Amino acid sequence: MTTFAVDDDPRSDKELLADHVTGDPYAFERIVQRHRSRLYAVALRTMRDPEDAADALQDALISAFRAASSFRAEAQVTTWLHRIVVNACLDRIRRKQARPTSPLPEEGPGEPADPRDALGERDMSMLIQDALMKIPEDQRAAIVLVDVQGYSVADAAAVLDVPEGTIKSRCARGRTKLSVILGHLRNRDG
Repeated sequence: MTTFAVDDDPRSDKELLADHVTGDPYAFERIVQRHRSRLYAVALRTMRDPEDAADALQDALISAFRAASSFRAEAQVTTWLHRIVVNACLDRIRRKQARPTSPLPEEGPGEPADPRDALGERDMSMLIQDALMKIPEDQRAAIVLVDVQGYSVADAAAVLDVPEGTIKSRCARGRTKLSVILGHLRNRDG
């Protein structure tokens, strides 16, 4: 077998997935190498915690690896993978809600601060992440895909396997809820 660098493999994602199903031991790895960073970004935005996102991504990739033979070539492989990642994240969120835990603090007294971390940006990011966690999961998933990741409504609908109108309404309802939750941030200087 000829080995290719990630970007040098001439096969499309669909061809790689088909080759994986027929026994190519490296084909699925090529797909993961191509899309891992984007899949992780979706998981991180949905889960809000890097470790939870990594775990959800691992769960999703295992599911995709095992379910590759059920892939219907009607959608793009990336759309199929994103749907699996979002579902794995939502499953983890549901499980965590059933068994809530209290995380230990990341930093303690005397630990060095990261000089690159602007406190204001970090606070704002945490406020937005907290606000996202306060809205329903279906609205959060739609907003993360459309507003955070920049997916089109059509692509987000394909990832979540719902009609485009459902994505639009989930985004609208979620944005309304976020504007109420984050309303105190408007005109902070004024």
